[in-house]
Amino acid sequence: MSIDPWGSEIIEDYERIFVDFGVKRIPEYIRTGLKHISFERGIVIGHRDFEKVYQRIVSGRAFINMTGIATSGELHFGHKMIIDIFKFFKDCGGRNYFAICDIDAYVSRPDSRIPSLKVAKKYAVENLSHALALGLDEKDVYVQSRKERRYYEFAFELSKKITESTFRAIYGHLDIGKVAANLLQYADILHPQLPEYEGKMPSVTVIAAEQDPHIRAVRDIAARLPYDFELPSALIIVHLPGLKAGRKMSKSEPETCIFLRDPPEVAARKIMNAFTGGQPTVEEQRRLGGKPEICRVYEFLKFNHPDSAMLRKMYENCISGRILCGECKLLAAEFVKQFLERHRERLKDTVELAERIVYG
Repeated sequence: MSIDPWGSEIIEDYERIFVDFGVKRIPEYIRTGLKHISFERGIVIGHRDFEKVYQRIVSGRAFINMTGIATSGELHFGHKMIIDIFKFFKDCGGRNYFAICDIDAYVSRPDSRIPSLKVAKKYAVENLSHALALGLDEKDVYVQSRKERRYYEFAFELSKKITESTFRAIYGHLDIGKVAANLLQYADILHPQLPEYEGKMPSVTVIAAEQDPHIRAVRDIAARLPYDFELPSALIIVHLPGLKAGRKMSKSEPETCIFLRDPPEVAARKIMNAFTGGQPTVEEQRRLGGKPEICRVYEFLKFNHPDSAMLRKMYENCISGRILCGECKLLAAEFVKQFLERHRERLKDTVELAERIVYG
């Protein structure tokens, strides 16, 4: 099994990441001990070395809370869960480092998508304005292109700790732009442990499963550095499936996504056209029930709707044939319309701040 961190295909068999790559399953005591829908609903499926961060949380001690987004397109609901979990760990006492990865986006994406750093910065403003509207604060975030000198010195230090053969073994290629992007990603994850920042401290980075190659690489590099670092921990989530069968929500495939800038009525229409797990006829649906485990509408609600009791009832009504796909779609369409209407109001107050953070 190979994993492409830059691809748009979804991982069909998550079991392989445990068997082939040594990801650990989330223990039940962590799943029940952390009160967030990502744990309750099985969205967080695996981890690397997260137990030490969990112990910090339950004992009230500090830990590093680090993640980020590559500004290679507009933000969509597939990114929202990453931000939601980051906010949760912030509330748990994390020392917060949310990276707006504009340089990463420019050097790792083809010119057809990101032809200049100027374009990556434009998306940085868009992405950051949404992240702020979703609840992040200015002090939680930084922009790669405006990061201080020590960060870049450190990225160059990291470049001597990974070989060509190791990079090829992990990623299957030696794309120079992606090599440069990865060095910054490794610096993003590790630099908070430098003495100039927090010092040695357990850290957690939340990633989608296809990003695990980055975590394997950075943990290997951390062990080779002349610093007293904790190996960085990671939580691995399943990716929110796209609205079309067989695809994840991906900025490179807009028809699979609901973007956070979508007009509410457009988002609702996308929901109404989404792939479901319904039977061919109403009679068969009533008799055989639907298949929520493959339904993109149910998955969208699982990742985003706050009411777990409602979701359980929807699941039971679907598999028993008591509810039809059209009814679920109407509920989800109304939910996303109301969410985006509220989000648009909050966005009015964040764009100017995002511009100031990105451009100075």
